[in-house]
Amino acid sequence: MDWLAFAAPMTALALAMATRSAATALFGALWVSESLMSGLNPAMGLLFSIDRVAGAVSGNAEVLLYCLSVGALIGLMDRSGGLSALVGGLMNAGVANGPRGASLTAVLSGIAVFIETNASLLTSGLIARPLFDRFGLSRARLAYLIDSTSAPVSVLILLNGWGAFALSLMAELQLDQPTAILAATVPLNFYALFAVAAAVWVAVSGRHFGRETIGPEMRAAAIRPGDDASDGPEGRLIFALAPLAVMIGGAFALLAWTGDGDLLAGDGARSILWAVALAAATAGALTVLAKRFSGREVAAVAGQGVAAMGPSVLVILLALALSGSLRELGLGAFIAQLAAGPAPSFALPALIFLATGLMSLTTGTSWGSYGIMIPLAMPLALAAGVSPSLALAAILGGGVFGDHCSPISDTTVIAALAADCDALEHVRTQAPYAAGAGLLALLAYLIAGALTV
Repeated sequence: MDWLAFAAPMTALALAMATRSAATALFGALWVSESLMSGLNPAMGLLFSIDRVAGAVSGNAEVLLYCLSVGALIGLMDRSGGLSALVGGLMNAGVANGPRGASLTAVLSGIAVFIETNASLLTSGLIARPLFDRFGLSRARLAYLIDSTSAPVSVLILLNGWGAFALSLMAELQLDQPTAILAATVPLNFYALFAVAAAVWVAVSGRHFGRETIGPEMRAAAIRPGDDASDGPEGRLIFALAPLAVMIGGAFALLAWTGDGDLLAGDGARSILWAVALAAATAGALTVLAKRFSGREVAAVAGQGVAAMGPSVLVILLALALSGSLRELGLGAFIAQLAAGPAPSFALPALIFLATGLMSLTTGTSWGSYGIMIPLAMPLALAAGVSPSLALAAILGGGVFGDHCSPISDTTVIAALAADCDALEHVRTQAPYAAGAGLLALLAYLIAGALTV
């Protein structure tokens, strides 16, 4: 298959630019990928594409149900007035009394919930989105800020599933002191460090690159910092704080429970699904107890929230299906083979970073990229005299870099869902920052390789 394998992700990128529809781009790429594996037969490719989507439903039911539960939670918190009360509380407390405060709230909340990327994205989006609307800030900028803090911080503070996954892959390679190797990646994970630094700069300075769209609903909602944002009778702060506390606390508790006391060994997908469902149930119960809604109204509001998530869930489903198809097509393995070609030893960390980024970009999964690159690149780096921590940092940062640039990444789509903006607009807004941080990281890996090898 070799170079033909690139036809599928290139189709996705071309359709994304031509149609501005993420769902169309993803399904077109899936059809191409399945047709390639069917001997260039488009009819069979279409049938197998349907099978692939059906398999993605059964194989990723927890992720899809999580997204639908998010819709119910957001609907209940919004319609009950909880989110508007949260905005008023933050503004009255002086925490977010202007655009800079709103942006910093998004960044700091994205950093704080480092234990699970999707939980971090969701928490940041729920807290900061009404603030961004209140001050007329772009939701695409919100998606950028939470995506460029949540994911990079998850590969810097590795007390989460990503750290556990990397350790398990290194254990299979029988490397000495894998925990020490992993810990030493933190100052060497240049892309993650540059990405977080750029997000903080954008939040503090208020400046940005590229073009952002501010919808009319945000312009209409924008107010001045001195305007009244007090808690009205239909907007109680408890309607937002209690569900958020249940979601965040529940995620940690359930990760510990499913991991028999070890957060790193917990079942991330199941824990987050349960936590969000419990948070939605809490939001519904509180509104009934406070006589804000009746039981029937809670069901109706939650149902409307679930329905509103339909387009986003479709995009996530297609992204997951395409990721599985490209993995079977062998695109990741082909990119890994290209990276393993002859190259000067000092350039190896930079090449590893590029290869992992390209793999994550074209397949839409950093996890899958790690699963291929760690077993391949780590022995290659050791044989060339490259520090194992430097090589592992290049892999971890490269995976996040590719995800940030990829319109078919499930993390990208979930960030857009959390900010309630179009996924392609999110990619366009984030791309200049990701490209800049990626270029700096590439140069840093070349310098580090020259100094250490």
